[in-house]
Amino acid sequence: MRLFRKRPATENGRRLYAACVQQARTPSLYAELATPDTIEGRFEHYSLHVILILDRLVRQGDEAAEVSQGLFDAYVRALDDTLREMGVGDLSVGRKMRRIGEALYGRLRNYEAAFNGEEGADSLETLLARTVYEGVADPPVAGMAAYVQTQRAHLASLELRDMLEGAVTWAQP
Repeated sequence: MRLFRKRPATENGRRLYAACVQQARTPSLYAELATPDTIEGRFEHYSLHVILILDRLVRQGDEAAEVSQGLFDAYVRALDDTLREMGVGDLSVGRKMRRIGEALYGRLRNYEAAFNGEEGADSLETLLARTVYEGVADPPVAGMAAYVQTQRAHLASLELRDMLEGAVTWAQP
């Protein structure tokens, strides 16, 4: 028996994160949907794809909550590693990670409100313009909103069991 065996939910969360990263790097998101190919643009895409998976797994039971936590932990670990690779000092990483965490939680709430059409919430297009396309003149927000809605519908059609085991496919953009 292995004493420090990794939990399946943690490993499956890592697999889902890897799938999010792969999808967020899809060239058409940058070429056709004009996502800025910057650190911020990539951060927004990684975050958006993680949020789409979390949105699919929300309120799906304890196992889904554990896999969601594994996904979130993998996402945060990758951001921490990236900051360190960029030369951010150990004393500053914690402060920057707190700001990034707050930004992600804010995005989670805002996307959920937009997805659910909550009164007073920004529309999905407004939210995308403010996050993915911040500072971009005349962005193709409607195209990105359609991409997000297509991915949400596709993820909703997938078998929950497959996702809980770390397997996910994405709709072709």
